[in-house]
Amino acid sequence: MSTTAMTRLGYALTGIFAAFLAIASIAPKLVGADVASDSMRQLGWPDGYVLTIGLIELACLALYLVPRTALLGAILMTGLLGGAIATQMRVENPLFTHTLFSVYLGLLMWGGLWLRDPSLRALIPMRGLAGRINGA
Repeated sequence: MSTTAMTRLGYALTGIFAAFLAIASIAPKLVGADVASDSMRQLGWPDGYVLTIGLIELACLALYLVPRTALLGAILMTGLLGGAIATQMRVENPLFTHTLFSVYLGLLMWGGLWLRDPSLRALIPMRGLAGRINGA
């Protein structure tokens, strides 16, 4: 795949990740939607934390979307997603649909960053199975 195609695909994945997070998670928390409070309550979070968690998510997403701070944003967002996984595990929600959903989001986020950032591709090269077999 050409570098231009990889970069475009990376920005597309980043856009999907950012839009999903902003619409499905951050916005409901920031506007005080009942669905956000109810969901957080079911997970064992007191009502007073909904806005704070939404602001943390927004800050991490903003850092991720700015090219100069994208790596820091991805690292911080990974920590946030790890906390979501731990919360889902604690309340014993289903594995593939709830607990691992943050893993799916993390893969989308990191995949988008890896494709759009040549320095990250150089730091973490992806080699095919044939390259590993041949010792490359």
